[in-house]
Amino acid sequence: MSMFQKSVLKSISQDESLVAQRWAEFQKYLAKVDFIKSVKEEKYQDGFFKDVFENCLGYTLDSTNPHAHNLEREKKNETDGKKADGVIYVNSQIVGVVELKAQDTKNLDKIEAQAFNYHNSHSSSKYIIISNFDELRFYIDKKTAYERFSLFTLSYDEFKKLHLLLSYESIKADIPLKLKEKTANFEQQISKNLYKDFSTFRTHLFENIIKNNFALGSVALASPKNSPASPSPITATKVSHPKALLLRLTQKLCDRIIFILFAEDRGLLSPNTVKEIREEFTNQKFTSYPLYDIYKFYFDAINKGNEKLNIPKYNGGLFAQDELLDGLIIDDNVLDMEAQALSDYDFESDISVNILGHIFEQSLTDLEEMERDFTTEPTALGSVALASPKKAPTKPPMSKRKKDGVFYTPEYITKYIVDNTLGKLCQDKREALNLVEITAPANPKKPTKAEQTTKENLEHYRNWLSHLKILDPACGSGAFLNQALEFLIHEHKNLQRDLVVMGDITAYYEIEKSILENNLYGVDINEDAVEIAKLSLWLRTASKGRELTKLADKILCANSLLEMPFEEGSFDIVIGNPPYFNIQTLGAKSPIAQAIQNKYPEIWQDKSDILFYFIALAIKMTKNKVGFIVSNAFMFSDKAQKLRNYILENTTVSKMTNFEQYMVFEDASVTTAIIELDKTKMNSRTKAYNFIEKNYNFSDVYEILNSERNYFEVTLKKDNVFALVDDKINFINEKIDGNYPKVNTIFKIGKGMETAANSVFQFKEMPLQFPKEFIKKRMSGEIIKKYMIDETKEDLLYFEDIATF
Repeated sequence: MSMFQKSVLKSISQDESLVAQRWAEFQKYLAKVDFIKSVKEEKYQDGFFKDVFENCLGYTLDSTNPHAHNLEREKKNETDGKKADGVIYVNSQIVGVVELKAQDTKNLDKIEAQAFNYHNSHSSSKYIIISNFDELRFYIDKKTAYERFSLFTLSYDEFKKLHLLLSYESIKADIPLKLKEKTANFEQQISKNLYKDFSTFRTHLFENIIKNNFALGSVALASPKNSPASPSPITATKVSHPKALLLRLTQKLCDRIIFILFAEDRGLLSPNTVKEIREEFTNQKFTSYPLYDIYKFYFDAINKGNEKLNIPKYNGGLFAQDELLDGLIIDDNVLDMEAQALSDYDFESDISVNILGHIFEQSLTDLEEMERDFTTEPTALGSVALASPKKAPTKPPMSKRKKDGVFYTPEYITKYIVDNTLGKLCQDKREALNLVEITAPANPKKPTKAEQTTKENLEHYRNWLSHLKILDPACGSGAFLNQALEFLIHEHKNLQRDLVVMGDITAYYEIEKSILENNLYGVDINEDAVEIAKLSLWLRTASKGRELTKLADKILCANSLLEMPFEEGSFDIVIGNPPYFNIQTLGAKSPIAQAIQNKYPEIWQDKSDILFYFIALAIKMTKNKVGFIVSNAFMFSDKAQKLRNYILENTTVSKMTNFEQYMVFEDASVTTAIIELDKTKMNSRTKAYNFIEKNYNFSDVYEILNSERNYFEVTLKKDNVFALVDDKINFINEKIDGNYPKVNTIFKIGKGMETAANSVFQFKEMPLQFPKEFIKKRMSGEIIKKYMIDETKEDLLYFEDIATF
């Protein structure tokens, strides 16, 4: 992941003459490339520090000036006797460490941990540099992101960036850290600005489409082809109002325009395509096509390809012919200025995948709020009747996505879960095939038996990797699927490098296309979410001249709990952030609740949370690993006891992290946990960690999650809560439990009926006519004192699940 926005980097000026002088020195380094490729790490380390750091980046080595240097070789750690290859000083304090490897180390992931161990042993260190003399990675304090440079092919512009970040002048002034902070502020602001402009555009577009096309929406819904007549109560979202249908069409049009904006800035279409469309419209001399018709010409060209416009065929389904969308009437002025305002954003430099993810998720929230408003409006269809005003549905206080616990998962959480499910699976496979360290053969044309085995194992690994199947059963706008995509792209590139090392010159193939066609699957109950998830994957993988991968059979709209479109046990990994809400909110006679009860009898409980059933579903769907971030209520709730037992009976909880008071989701008031399951290992021990503070920096959270030394082992038992306490505390708890009666043998703790009329059920003295089996002694917080129980007595009329009283 890149750490800096391009526009933020451009905001810092450099001494151009100094950069040019050092660029000239860098040419001397490039002249040595053939020599560098052939030497051992130790033989060229001193030369690398001299050629690059001293001559091109302004450092002074201790070997050059022992009394006034800022770069020292082979410096011992503060905490042990190990040595980093180099350390950087500012004002006599070590502010950075450098770790080098030779050219035969192609995958720098393997030395990341070693470099960070050196970094962590120096209290004032904040910058980390690792390199194999060609690839160079630059980190700031954490592993969460780095800036990457290919030194052997570095352009002048890239050298200027390297110089801006790594020159001694910049390190001394803490320029990289300041740029990182500026980037964070910039991304936050541009995200707000872009969404505001996008939301305004969509709202005005929608209002205009309603004004010009409401009759079209009514007729379309009345048509047997589009009618949602007799929809199943358990199916995915269905359109039943003309405005809802027109909103879907509006969003699809917005998706197309977002793709064009993205494509024109990233070289997939000609620059200023939106401006070109406007010019085609305004320059008409013998025709008077509406602006939307000009857009449709371009949509068709993007779908099929057009040589005259120099537009390759992208297809994929996003621009496929859509009679309803094509039939819309849209006023020219609505499409004109506001689309151009969006085009003014730099989608290549300023709009990252993470920014788009937040925008897409907020878009889904807004869409549901808009659709919610339609439920209280009369429709033009006789088949859709609303109740009288007295019985009309009440407008809920928030969108269904927010009410149902659907929030965009932060990138550091998706990355951790993907790395520890998919990443762990790949690591285990590499270890099984002895592919952790790859050594180049002495003679690629005549490999030894061991080298030939390595080549065959790499091919086996490539085949295995291409057949992995990853599922997100509540994919939303695609945060987890995009993170899995990122991981697989990186893993395939490492594999390609390994194959080249072994002499396979045909190792390169279309990575992104292969991943989308074979590895990623998603389901969501919301049709808009499905379309946006597809769009996010297309934007990440689109390449000039290559068709968009068809995702219609990979990312599907369905109620995954009840109508999962994929076979059980067909996935290697199930990941995600399933929704959470009390199933009681569906209603006492809800057909969905009844269907869930019938489908999941082994864990069904009334008043349980919907996420319980997603966990059970994930266990059914995977044959290997599960990684979910969920509300931590399932760890302790009485209603989750069946679920906890089901988990222990059918899989292993390999790791569990309880965030306790730390709020992962800024917009949610729910406390969360990460649960990691492994069906291939039936161990009794679970690695556990509890976050005890309320406030953490997200990069610190990521570091804590990834540090194995932070975890302790616990034993989770059936018919018990999932309490994450270490063995010593657990031993004391068990001793207490063994010698004294448990609270649940003395009285019941639970939540009774919520009537908003407590006085009806509470009595100082219970009326004699009440049946005794429904009378319980009541204990409340007011009665229990610090060192005594108050003599005050209360009775409670308590009953559940009775037909009459």
